Amino acid sequence: MAPLFRPLMRTRAAVFMLHRFRMPGAGVEGHDPAAVRRGLELLRRERYDFVSLAALYEDLLHGRAHRRPTVAFTIDDGYADQARVGAPIFAEFDCPVTTFVTSGFLDRALWFWWDRIEHVFRTTTRRTIDVPLGDTMLSYALGDARDAALADFVERCKEVPDAVKHAAIDALAVAAEVELPDAAPERYAPMTWDELRAAERGGMTFGPHTVTHPVLSRTPDGQSRHELTESWRRLREEAANPVPVFCYPNGRRSDFGDREIETMRELGFVGAVVGETGYAERLDTGDGTDPYRVRRFAFTGDDHELLQVVSGVEVVNQLLRGG
Repeated sequence: MAPLFRPLMRTRAAVFMLHRFRMPGAGVEGHDPAAVRRGLELLRRERYDFVSLAALYEDLLHGRAHRRPTVAFTIDDGYADQARVGAPIFAEFDCPVTTFVTSGFLDRALWFWWDRIEHVFRTTTRRTIDVPLGDTMLSYALGDARDAALADFVERCKEVPDAVKHAAIDALAVAAEVELPDAAPERYAPMTWDELRAAERGGMTFGPHTVTHPVLSRTPDGQSRHELTESWRRLREEAANPVPVFCYPNGRRSDFGDREIETMRELGFVGAVVGETGYAERLDTGDGTDPYRVRRFAFTGDDHELLQVVSGVEVVNQLLRGG
């Protein structure tokens, strides 16, 4: 499709990011497995090259041009559905995919902070909640506005120090009269390390995504370093072939900085991916930072959007938009 634009993809690649996979028995909403299969079938039929993230970094770092438009896939977080539903789909198409896992989550030491917030808002019987977030008192009228209240609280939690965020979530549970269980309920559960290794044998690879999934720029120096070093240590301990590419929690440019990049360079990471939209392009390593800011596209399940990105049409659109 759109062969006119294919030359634009010789030094670029489309890296897609996915998150949850629909698993109705566990109450998990997410990517429709049929839509993921349809997208992979379409790319195979159109003769796009599937490459691993590690191989893509080698090409980008060495300035190798691609014979055909190239696509890589990533998954974030380490939920059970990613191993049980996602991994078999990618294995079915012999398509490499790298999943970034949060080590404390797989160690069953925690469940994700945004899931704890969702659990509170979904299960409370209160119609109003007043909760402090740092020095700010937030008031939520639920009823029909429950989803909006949930989204607002999650977004506000991304903008405060990590310790303030966790204190606010505890206060939210108290105000909502909801007891947060120590272990994640089934819909929020992680894959096990055994499931990770089974997925590895099926072709999935794994990279680190911190220990507790904080917004790194909202953490003190010691915590930032620990999140990087410990998540990489645990992954190397448990996985057969861990990928030395990091994925930033939340993934905006404001969510990390030179501090994190310097730590990653010390640890031997070849790069890192962000959550912002854009192509992975030939890397200029003059200042040693570009490999640590590789952009990705969200996988939406829309075939038209998929082909627009991988064919190079979106390159033109971005140039016209000045992006």
